[in-house]
Amino acid sequence: MTRKKHKTEEVIDEQILDPTAGDTATFSDKNVADDDKKTEENKTEEKIEEKIEVNPVEQIQTQLDEMKDKYIRLSAEFDNYRKRSLREKMDLTKYASEDILQSILPLYDDFERAMKSWDVSTDIDAVKQGLHLIYNKFYDFLKTKGISEIEAIGKELNTDIHEAITKTPVQDDAMKGKIVDVVQKGYMLNDKVIRFSKVVIGE
Repeated sequence: MTRKKHKTEEVIDEQILDPTAGDTATFSDKNVADDDKKTEENKTEEKIEEKIEVNPVEQIQTQLDEMKDKYIRLSAEFDNYRKRSLREKMDLTKYASEDILQSILPLYDDFERAMKSWDVSTDIDAVKQGLHLIYNKFYDFLKTKGISEIEAIGKELNTDIHEAITKTPVQDDAMKGKIVDVVQKGYMLNDKVIRFSKVVIGE
């Protein structure tokens, strides 16, 4: 107990004799903290400088790579679009006549029945009447599709719709230079000529 008491008294005496001892320790700790803070600040500044200093060559290369990737993707998309459009166009061409053919099939059936009746029918007038009905039915079908016959007989020659294949003498002066006969009828689809009328001109 006596020794511990003496040591405690010695420490107290030293602090009393050197009152700046505690302050010196505190000042040293403060300096160390300041140095650490400056070191951290320097490191932060170095990192910022590293981020700012970007290699221009690498930056350009990165941009080129991005543009190349974008071009490849756009090229692939366009190629797919082109193939799809071509396939749709081929399908449209392939099946464009589907509606017309479906409408013609009933007429074909009528012709088949008429042909079978020729072998067994004894009434020629009935056969003729049947053929006439089929003709009218087919004519009406053409009209519904916008097809019309080009008028020719007695008309002036119109090279936009008529094709003169020959001339023939006429007694009527009024028919000279006009169409007097039709070798093959012409037709229009709405406003478009799909077959010229082959005609004979009077002279």
